[in-house]
Amino acid sequence: MVQDDRRLAVLRAIVEDYVATQEPVGSKTLVERHRLGVSPATVRNDMAALEEDGLIAQPHTSAGRIPTDKGYRLFVDRLTTLKPMSPAERRAIASFLEGANDLDDVIGRSVRLLAQLTQQVAIVQYPTLARSTVRHIEVVALTPTRLLLVLILSTGRVEQRLVELPEELDDEAVADLRRRLNRAAMGERITDAVAALAALPEQVAHGSTPAALIVASLVEAMSNHRSDERVVVGGTSNLARFGEGFETSIKPMLEALEEHVVLLKLLGEATSPSTLRVRIGAEGPYEELSRTSVVATGYGPGEESVGSLGVVGPTRMDYPGSMAAVRAVARYVSTILDDSRS
Repeated sequence: MVQDDRRLAVLRAIVEDYVATQEPVGSKTLVERHRLGVSPATVRNDMAALEEDGLIAQPHTSAGRIPTDKGYRLFVDRLTTLKPMSPAERRAIASFLEGANDLDDVIGRSVRLLAQLTQQVAIVQYPTLARSTVRHIEVVALTPTRLLLVLILSTGRVEQRLVELPEELDDEAVADLRRRLNRAAMGERITDAVAALAALPEQVAHGSTPAALIVASLVEAMSNHRSDERVVVGGTSNLARFGEGFETSIKPMLEALEEHVVLLKLLGEATSPSTLRVRIGAEGPYEELSRTSVVATGYGPGEESVGSLGVVGPTRMDYPGSMAAVRAVARYVSTILDDSRS
């Protein structure tokens, strides 16, 4: 057990040094930089055992070693604590995100912040429509025969539709429709809200034609799935600093960044905001991106995920720092969405 713990400490030191320097790490360097409490000969024996287990490898003829994907996997799995965000970093995150005006602003700020904190490529998925609930429906009479419908969802998404009516509606009729619409749909998931609204025209005493037109417009707004595949990317300039050895991965990375379906698959299915997913190298869904790693998590109010966010970078990324940044930003975005519901 002591031997396993010591070898894990050696592996951790190799990962940290390689991420920091991008140079293969030798036993002499490990002894000089880390307090491992053992002799250089013991470190060399531990490195030989780690290499035999496929956790580190010797590139070319270098005397040093670098972690393998398997080594990174063990390193990440054995992380006991994430690198804590400093109070200054937490304050900066809070003030930057809380200054957002609407959902688009929240998403845009989150992408820029993630890219800045991690120096990786940041990806944020817009909240998926299917996971939303209806917060409010507003009906505004612009003229007696023209209405503005405003659909506000729990994720902060707002849909607006203009409806031209074949007959005039007075203020009392508009107010009655507004009450009925909200009574039927408010607080309901999109699919349940659509079903509840469908029965509404038959319940309206003053005629079903205007109500049917309004319901049809709202259903169309709720069925607009464009944002379910909408992803925002930031920090692509960070590709230039990924360094030597990553050149062959830059072209497929750039191609992937142009395909939202690919990016959604990289992020994976949105799970609980409290769960971090780390996919290393060949664990990812695309062979051409096998030299990259993805750190992602879900975000949303409470334990309910409405979308995913994360970062993509080389396998030699700073995993503790990237994981802490992804989790922190997701939590702040979740808090903002939660506050917007109240």
